Amino acid sequence: MANHKSALKRIRQNEVRRERNAYYHKTTRNAVRKLRGLHDKKEASTLLPSVISMLDKLAKNNVIHKNKAANLKSSLTKHVAAL
Repeated sequence: MANHKSALKRIRQNEVRRERNAYYHKTTRNAVRKLRGLHDKKEASTLLPSVISMLDKLAKNNVIHKNKAANLKSSLTKHVAAL
């Protein structure tokens, strides 16, 4: 167990951040899954910018690696263009 007030606060902060990161990560994964499942080009084109924005935010906050975000954005853009 932690012996300092600052260590206790750090534990609380880490828990809150872990839960928040998990929520954003899961939400983004669901959005990517939804976009991949679409077969209507118009609907997919309107959803793509919001999914790309979500991926950029996760990469900026180091929830996912920046290269993974880039790979996902590339593959999703190719998917929408092929519809």
